Amino acid sequence: MAEEKHHHHLFHHKKDEEEQPAGGYGEAAAEYTETTDEYERYKKEEKEHKQHLGEAGAIAAGAFALYEKHEVKKDPEHAHRHKIEEEIAAAAAVGSGGYAFHEHHEKKDHKDAEEASGDTILKNEKKHHHLFG
Repeated sequence: MAEEKHHHHLFHHKKDEEEQPAGGYGEAAAEYTETTDEYERYKKEEKEHKQHLGEAGAIAAGAFALYEKHEVKKDPEHAHRHKIEEEIAAAAAVGSGGYAFHEHHEKKDHKDAEEASGDTILKNEKKHHHLFG
């Protein structure tokens, strides 16, 4: 047994203990805050996309309702059918607009709660006064 065996470890340990912060959670804590920030940013973007989806749905359904209203006058033979489709499209536009309104206020409530707790998603984020929206 004159030869010494060199063990190859799966986990590489740092040689200097001074490089690790107290508790040894330096990299793990940094990763956690990164993933938390990414998650918060993702949730914020998701709410914004949902709001825009609701707005787009309201516009599309409203346009279809106007088209059907035009078809009532243009095609008197099938006026009843076009009138029903117009009313359904108008109801869909109202529902989609309500969904967009709901998402907008949910986003505002989340932002207000964040400001009250002192947290901000982006550290560089400036506060703006929103007069029209």
